[in-house]
Amino acid sequence: MVELKEEPKKLTAMLSGELDHHHAKEIREAIDFAVREQLPQTLVLDFRHVTFMDSSGIGLIMGRSRLLEETGGALEIHNPSQQISKVLRLSGADRLAVIRETVNGKEPEHEYAQ
Repeated sequence: MVELKEEPKKLTAMLSGELDHHHAKEIREAIDFAVREQLPQTLVLDFRHVTFMDSSGIGLIMGRSRLLEETGGALEIHNPSQQISKVLRLSGADRLAVIRETVNGKEPEHEYAQ
C-alpha cells in the first residue's frame, strides 16, 4: 500500500506491507500520477513500514528513477530495513537514488549515493 504526502517541491510515498508483484502496479500508478501532477524536485520512497520486497520493488524503484529523470527531479529512498538495504545495494539501486538509513530513529551516519 502507499500513502502520498505532498509538500512544496517534495512528494513522499509512505510504503507499507509487502512490495511484491501483487501490489507493485497499484503503488506505481498512484506514485506516477502524483509525480506527473505535482512535478516534485524530490520523490521520497519511505520504506519504514515495508515488510517484504521482491524484484517488483526493484522495478518500482528503477521506473520511478526514470520518471524523475524525465521530469528533472531526484529520487531518495528512506528508512529501508537492513535486509532491504542489502538488496538495494546488491541490485545497484544505490546508483539510482540516495538511500538514507535510520538507526534507532536517528538520522543516518552514512548515505549511499549515485
